[in-house]
Amino acid sequence: MRLWDAATGAPIGAPMKHEGSVYGALFAPDGRRILSWSEDRTLRLWDAATDAPIGAPMKHEGPVYGALFAPDKRCILSWSEDKTLRLWDAATGAPIGAPMKHESLVVGALFAPDGRRILSWSQDKTLKLWNAATEEPISEPMKHDDSVLGAAFAPDGRRILSWSQDKTLRLWDSLTGAPIGEPMKHEDVVNAGARNQR
Repeated sequence: MRLWDAATGAPIGAPMKHEGSVYGALFAPDGRRILSWSEDRTLRLWDAATDAPIGAPMKHEGPVYGALFAPDKRCILSWSEDKTLRLWDAATGAPIGAPMKHESLVVGALFAPDGRRILSWSQDKTLKLWNAATEEPISEPMKHDDSVLGAAFAPDGRRILSWSQDKTLRLWDSLTGAPIGEPMKHEDVVNAGARNQR
């Protein structure tokens, strides 16, 4: 990753390096740190002022496909090809609790608007809800007939919208995981749905 002057386009500081392709990066909410994730199976925190790494790399057993800060800014959520999502201390990079597991690679994850639950989705055809404090599942998996490509909470946090390679969108109760109504069908793969903006 590199930092650039937004007015001139000139580079700022030195490159921040991983050992494999960098899949993504973002600023911490305080703007003082940068979080990155990579094909090299790690996430890293960087000092945005000095470009120096903060702490040791946070390690998965497979390429890391995504990461984000929790709404309370105290932890980081990441997900990986290793079939897990994990929580990390946002200040130190230390792991928090046990990995949360799917049966295939984890495509994505996010926090509920209240920050107390985590939603993940996977190529194993399911979405799962997790207690963010205990890393325990909250309900039975929510099932599609093919890989789940994305999901979003409704703005009030009470429903979940998911979309899948099975050509459908589906609504779910976010407290119980129960389906709401019938699947909404397309004639081809559904690649995106409307995400709530926060």
